[in-house]
Amino acid sequence: MIGAILCGGFGKRLRPLTDRIPKPLLEIKKDYTILDKQILQLKYAGINQVVLLCGYLHEKIQERFGKKWNGVEINYLIEDEPKGTLYAINNLLDNFESDDYVIRNGDVVCDVNIKEMISQHKNKMLMYITPLISPYGIAELSGNKIIGFKEKPKLDHYLNAGIYIISKDIKPIFSKHKEGSVEELSFPEIAKSGLMNYYKEGVFWQSVDSIKDLQRVNEEYLNKEDKPWGYEKIIVLTDKYLTKELYLMKNEGTSHHKHEKKDETMHITSGEVIIKFDDKEVNIKENKTIRIEPCTPHTILALENTILQEYSTPHPNDTIRIKDKYKR
Repeated sequence: MIGAILCGGFGKRLRPLTDRIPKPLLEIKKDYTILDKQILQLKYAGINQVVLLCGYLHEKIQERFGKKWNGVEINYLIEDEPKGTLYAINNLLDNFESDDYVIRNGDVVCDVNIKEMISQHKNKMLMYITPLISPYGIAELSGNKIIGFKEKPKLDHYLNAGIYIISKDIKPIFSKHKEGSVEELSFPEIAKSGLMNYYKEGVFWQSVDSIKDLQRVNEEYLNKEDKPWGYEKIIVLTDKYLTKELYLMKNEGTSHHKHEKKDETMHITSGEVIIKFDDKEVNIKENKTIRIEPCTPHTILALENTILQEYSTPHPNDTIRIKDKYKR
């Protein structure tokens, strides 16, 4: 399986930031770009070959990633002038042979479980979709009265979230048109043919199309650190206690690790995990808690996408990895 990222846009609505930096190289947090996160997500999903479909300021992208980055082979297909997403995808299919391709837009920041998405790819195309959030407050009506308001609610509609898996079998549908918008020219035909399934997951998602969008991503990452298994986010840190939120993707887990000083209690707010100790395994479901004392080796394995709250003594960097399947 090959991963591909569409990186050719001008990012006009993000100027002046994109006058000298291509949009995918905008920083989520210091020294961590949108494209860094996207490539690492593909790597941890088991994809070791990534093609960057570039155009505007492609030399900046090549300078950062070279031919190999963090153990991932990086290839480039460069457009001299913009010809649309359909041209870029046809270029990919013509130049790189694979049974399946994971393709994603280079301006989307999200915590989707790509490995799980790959496992659910049963048809010719699978698209990740996310709920449409109203940009405005919504008035609730009854008869001729307004009876309340909902601030920016989720609507009963879904967006193309900019990540999809396609099989080589549907290459002829893409090749009907040489260039233009894949969303307008190819996706409707694939959907009408019954060849497109969808994948839903309720995680953080943001397309970075404007300065306001980038600010939202930067705020999300003020105290958040991505991990191969999900993320951890510091909620409160004082001289007396530490509170973190951890997100673990289904079938992923932390390293086998211990804390020399940190005494922690885990509260599962959604999902289910198995905590593996050296001498036992404990299953913890939603709304349950478990205490893990200092110097106790353990691994947390998620049986489904899981959010947990960690309450502990204030030692945020007190982690010793004993064994790590991610080879960090």
